[in-house]
Amino acid sequence: MKRPQAIDVLIIGAGPSGSALAIDLVRRGLDVRIIDKSPHAFDGSRAKGIQPRSLEVLEDLGALDDVLAGGGDYPRLGLHAGPLGVPWKMFPEKEATPDVPYPNTWLIPQFRTDRTLHARLGELGREIEFGKELTELTQDEDTVVATVVGADGVEEIVARYVVGADGGSSAVRKQLDIGFLGTTDEADRVLIVDASVSGLARNRWHMWPGLGGKLIAACPLPHSDMFQWMIRLTPDEKPPQEIGALVDRIHSHTRNRRIQLHEIHWTSVFRPNIRLAEHYGRGRVFLVGDAAHVHTPAGAQGLNTGMQDGYNLGWKLGQVLAGADPALLSTYEAERQPIAAGVLGLSTEKWGGIAKLDPSSMKRGKDEQQLSLTYYGGPLAPGDSGETSTLRVGDRAPDARLLGADGAETRLFTLFQGPHFTAIAYGPGAARDLELLDWPTTGAQLERLTVGSAAGDGRAFSDPESTLRKAYGLTDDTLLLIRPDGYIGHIATSNFLTTTQAAVQAMTPQARTRTMSQPSHTSPGPRATE
Repeated sequence: MKRPQAIDVLIIGAGPSGSALAIDLVRRGLDVRIIDKSPHAFDGSRAKGIQPRSLEVLEDLGALDDVLAGGGDYPRLGLHAGPLGVPWKMFPEKEATPDVPYPNTWLIPQFRTDRTLHARLGELGREIEFGKELTELTQDEDTVVATVVGADGVEEIVARYVVGADGGSSAVRKQLDIGFLGTTDEADRVLIVDASVSGLARNRWHMWPGLGGKLIAACPLPHSDMFQWMIRLTPDEKPPQEIGALVDRIHSHTRNRRIQLHEIHWTSVFRPNIRLAEHYGRGRVFLVGDAAHVHTPAGAQGLNTGMQDGYNLGWKLGQVLAGADPALLSTYEAERQPIAAGVLGLSTEKWGGIAKLDPSSMKRGKDEQQLSLTYYGGPLAPGDSGETSTLRVGDRAPDARLLGADGAETRLFTLFQGPHFTAIAYGPGAARDLELLDWPTTGAQLERLTVGSAAGDGRAFSDPESTLRKAYGLTDDTLLLIRPDGYIGHIATSNFLTTTQAAVQAMTPQARTRTMSQPSHTSPGPRATE
């Protein structure tokens, strides 16, 4: 039987990680399919915190407005001890600044995040194919063949690359025989329930701690009458299923008989898995999200780390499919695996602190917000790369407010938005060399911006409030290259053209002969740091 024509990328799993990746690939003009074994979109609240860095990613992908509309600010904690309730500020509430437009974690149930991403994908002309389950993967030097079973029978999908975004029990990871190292504590179980509730104030994330790690918590879900309940079960306790049994369990722990549950929308029993994949791919197949790493829920890290996996991988797949050196794909694991390892440690520490009733474990700060994560020291940001007084290559590129030649104000992130690279020439010397920078005609294109100079052929801006200069630590002429995922790809403070042209070669298609062989994914490479 003749096999079907190969598509560019098949994504298996339509949660936030797979959906964000699909959006990024489709806007690059790639031929993409995304399948999910579930019959429909996810219905539960599960991961409910979107961190500031992920809000920036969602803005670039065109999904931020709906996420903001579907969520709200986190309420203060309400710590209950008998009849007393003590308000506790879990998140430091910050004002937006020119360099950090979204400084606070956003509360939104996962089912709304999923549906927002699916809607955005639909706007780009792609739909999720639900009810299709992977049963086998085979690959050669050029393609991957996925055998998929659905309502219409068995189908073979041929793709140049496959990405597994299919959760902690990933079929893709198992097909690749990649180890999933870590622990699962079967005795530590938490019942999660989304339920319509009355008799409980919605201006608090309520917590009723108890001795021995006993805990019940109830977080109000925005724009609804629902709370997400987290009930820590004792080792031999059978999870209550019926609404009456749940109410009895809540009353016995909280001593508050005014609380009533009226409808249960979703339930799940969670066990704290703490695991990291040995490798993030093999050959032409890659892993993102929970397929590569699973965390405790403390600190709202898993969904955010997963979406940013896809955001890192997407532009690299697009570049290689356009003709860049396939070695670029090995930088995915080298950059993202150390990030996940650090996040695992952070969420595990927070989870353990909650069990010990440590108040500091309930605090959230810059580590959770993921704004300070960096790829510095990795293969695309070696330690001898350029730097400014505030930034190094591999760091997140901050936002700034600039004035265009017509006097209209614009944000730097607005200029970044899209699948392109961005070069910023600060000062006339950098602007002249930016004009001479050679850029390939295939793959992601280059948006050229000049600031503080009319020289060059880039779009000219001024920085009257010095928001760019301060955020980027600029003191003299500087040429900055910003990757499509919003991280700094190169900083040149002298010899602008030569050093930038050299950095570009590792990330773009070049005029040279290539083979179709793929890089090994067996070495994690240099470690990124937080």
